[in-house]
Amino acid sequence: MVISEFVLSSPAFKPNTEIPSQYTCEGKDISPPLKWNGAPKGTKSFAIVVDDPDAPDPAAPKMTWVHWVIYNIPANVTSLAANAHDLPQEIHEGHNDWKVSGYRGPCPPVGRHHYHHKIYALDTLLPERGITTKVDLEKAMHGHILSQAELVATYEKKH
Repeated sequence: MVISEFVLSSPAFKPNTEIPSQYTCEGKDISPPLKWNGAPKGTKSFAIVVDDPDAPDPAAPKMTWVHWVIYNIPANVTSLAANAHDLPQEIHEGHNDWKVSGYRGPCPPVGRHHYHHKIYALDTLLPERGITTKVDLEKAMHGHILSQAELVATYEKKH
């Protein structure tokens, strides 16, 4: 019997390497392409959170800065293209820490930050309303996470 591992990856960068600048505030500030495989049986939807636990300064982190909250990705979807903004109606986005929906890329004020791209395989579809923030999403997912995977990459501003 082969048990597959739930894995999140990106064709744009490898784990623990630098995120290309086009996916940051110094480039086009578009979401990177993401793909996943090995979701467990019973998965009804996926949710993704991208955040930075090194904010504002990796030498003295004070908070986790949220870059993207997206959920109700259908179970038959196994990737998101770069610049994923024209999403199917059933996919919903919460607000990032800029207080807007959608993706905002790395833009660290100082030092090299680590960006955690987390995907959750859920046994349900989440409510269409009432999920605005990462905290809301985490509450809604509680008790419904079948598996999760993470892709970590770094970025330090050049200018």
